[in-house]
Amino acid sequence: MKKIAALLIILVSLNASAQSTSQQDSLALRKLYDVALLHGQSYAWLDHLSNNIGGRLSGSVSAQQAVEYTKSEMEKLGLDRVWLQPVMVPKWTRGTPEYAYVQSQGGPSTTVNILALGGSVATPDTGLRANVIEVQGIEDLARYGREQIEGKIVFYNRPMRADLIHTFEAYGGCVDQRYSGAAEAAKYGAAGVIVRSLSHKIDDYPHTGSMSYGDVPNNERIPAAAISTKDAEYLSSMLKLNKDLEFYYKMNCRNYEDVESYNVIGEIKGSERPDEYIIVGGHLDSWDVGDGAHDDGAGVVQSMEVLRLLKESGIKPKRTIRVVLFMNEENGLRGGNKYAEVAKKNKENHIFALESDSGGFTPRGFSIEARDSQYEKIQGWKPLFEPYLIHYFARGGSGADIGPLKNGSTVLAGLRPDSQRYFDHHHAATDTFDAVNKRELELGAATMASLVYLVDKYGFDDIENESEILK
Repeated sequence: MKKIAALLIILVSLNASAQSTSQQDSLALRKLYDVALLHGQSYAWLDHLSNNIGGRLSGSVSAQQAVEYTKSEMEKLGLDRVWLQPVMVPKWTRGTPEYAYVQSQGGPSTTVNILALGGSVATPDTGLRANVIEVQGIEDLARYGREQIEGKIVFYNRPMRADLIHTFEAYGGCVDQRYSGAAEAAKYGAAGVIVRSLSHKIDDYPHTGSMSYGDVPNNERIPAAAISTKDAEYLSSMLKLNKDLEFYYKMNCRNYEDVESYNVIGEIKGSERPDEYIIVGGHLDSWDVGDGAHDDGAGVVQSMEVLRLLKESGIKPKRTIRVVLFMNEENGLRGGNKYAEVAKKNKENHIFALESDSGGFTPRGFSIEARDSQYEKIQGWKPLFEPYLIHYFARGGSGADIGPLKNGSTVLAGLRPDSQRYFDHHHAATDTFDAVNKRELELGAATMASLVYLVDKYGFDDIENESEILK
């Protein structure tokens, strides 16, 4: 009986301790959200990035201005260390604006909206004019064969699926025609490629993005452009009436030798376990159309805000917390690879990495790459987030920039905002500061800070010990 009584006392004590801890954590999260919503800095930072600097394509003057600005702002936060990590990045320029039109034989021409895809070669100086063949994806090329494709412009017109609730899944279902479409069409002798923009919205704004020629020789590379969804619909309807119509486009883009740029890094040194690293980040570069407010200015300023919120809330991390602003996610992933390379060389123990690269919309939760025990531990914190309507904790991809850190033990996570409007703006001229809601942006930063706080406080190395206690 004495043993049973002692066991009951221990269980009651553990339960009381757990309730007390939960209450402390609840208050800590409340403080983070209060500071973000009442005294947030992320929106002002984004205003400057978007409206004073603008689009930040790797290797550009504006990308360097963004490096200098964010480094300066992090230094003002009084972090323990702020530095630049050199990285060589590709340099590609769009040149003068693209021009395109559709023309039926003997009929008037109709101008359409296009954007060169990042990394594309230019058209000839006089432009490119050819007949068009419409396909629904790369797999269609083999069905038509070289006989029907050679000398023509391949028009990839597979839309993003509207019936998929997760819009990133819809994006993933057709991004191959943008990324590899030119390389595959060139193998059939195509003269050029036009790709339907990756967006659910039917409008006049084309969406650019990265593309690759793979192993296609330089002299066989063909120009590739995105066409707006509205003009893709128009072109498709015209082809149904007249398969012999011609498409003309002129692009002046150019590829250069690699140039030096930087990842921007700041950290708060851990008070108890300084050699265990938690990182939070987004990518500093963006495409050259619009000002990159959602992709990924939002992730950049939210990541900076995480460290500011911890400091303003009086939280002194046990582990070292880093913010990493990666360069060149859009057309090379050089920054993410360089950070992981240096971390491995320095034998740094990264226990957790969180990325924000899905826009500044209302946060819904996180997607998580982790072992079962690690994932279950994060799931145990879910009730703390429910008062803020953060309910999505699911296994899935984290982020492109932190992906190179994956090693089987480091937990990777991605902030998951509501995605229904994201692809209205993604890689388009409409990705501008006015499309970002201040409150939604601040909620996302507080949500990220909350998860970082919990990971720092509890870590993952005690999971096995906890299991033994429960036994």
